Amino acid sequence: MPDALHTVLITGVGLVSSLGEGVEAHVSRLRDRATPQPRIEADRFAPYLVHPLPEIDWSRQIAKKGDQRQMETWQKIGVYTAGLALDDAAIPVDESVRSGIDMIVAAGGGERDPSVDALVMARARGVDDPRPLINELLSSELRPTLFLAQLSNLMAGNISIVHKVTGSSRTFMGEEGAGVSAVQVAAARVRAGQSRICLVGGAFSAERKDLLLNYELAGLLPRNGWQPVSERRGDAGGIVPGSMGAFLVLESADSARERGATAYGVVRFVAGDRGRPDAMSERLGAMVEASGVDGDDALVLSGATGLADDMLRETQALFPRLGSAPVRAVANLVGHGFEAQFPASIALGAICLAHGILPAPAGGGEERPASFAPRSVVVTSHGHRRGEGVCVLESTAA
Repeated sequence: MPDALHTVLITGVGLVSSLGEGVEAHVSRLRDRATPQPRIEADRFAPYLVHPLPEIDWSRQIAKKGDQRQMETWQKIGVYTAGLALDDAAIPVDESVRSGIDMIVAAGGGERDPSVDALVMARARGVDDPRPLINELLSSELRPTLFLAQLSNLMAGNISIVHKVTGSSRTFMGEEGAGVSAVQVAAARVRAGQSRICLVGGAFSAERKDLLLNYELAGLLPRNGWQPVSERRGDAGGIVPGSMGAFLVLESADSARERGATAYGVVRFVAGDRGRPDAMSERLGAMVEASGVDGDDALVLSGATGLADDMLRETQALFPRLGSAPVRAVANLVGHGFEAQFPASIALGAICLAHGILPAPAGGGEERPASFAPRSVVVTSHGHRRGEGVCVLESTAA
């Protein structure tokens, strides 16, 4: 473990998913010993499935209606969960305090205006040269702020405005790899003493027809109803996207001690890698080996997407060092959230660690029954194309 001055602690968790809002809602669902029954929206986007957001009163973290109106849903999710994390870490709403907090965000691009897309396609159908018509519609129908809202770093900007977090800020793009890089860099900065407190996370809105169209064109979506990730084998594989937001407060041990903050656990190791999908097992295995973790009293929270037997390949990669550790696929609980998946998985891992929870297994496959309070959690991330990551959390009592 690093020297105490540079030990990285998780002192705040902000989490919103289809399971609910906040830590306590997720504790309640994770403690349910029945086979997990995820919340699925099967009708609105049929034949495709999504894990939808719960009902949220945005004003509890974004007080000004004007701020809410200029944010798209993915931004509101991120700003909201960032506020939950800051509150959970008991960081006062004081600009002199929050100006010293650094921030790293994993974000995608902005959302489209589907009504304008539909109008353009309807009007242009059958027109010999639709270009003048398209230009006219785009100039008259798109709201002026749409292109500003496309900026990936606008989420960080809105967090700064709403929650007064005005230390250094950076934004990563690149789907699952962005989430891995964000956490990896945040932890490295705290460990090196370059940051005392860092707010890190991401958000993803799955309930978007434009995104579902993109994923369908890429052959990523299943059509035959929901089933556990470990059962999505071969041609039946596919991703069920999930709306989610997750932010973590990473803090040095000395800062937490000075504030009297309580930690969920220690971030012992974070690493990321990328390469060809057929070498994923080797990359994951090498990262787990480098972490030095073993399978005793460990829980594996898998980032398996549901594509290409990736949970089976992951289990094979982890077996030499973690063969006895039970595996739970995060996508069975909350779906797959791309940029937000790794931060959300770490948030769930921190909750399990702090509350002594080992979630019940989903049916079949690599998830086996087990009953113990985990003392370490190994969180993995899978890129749906490339980009993997591993994070090891450890109990503060370990």
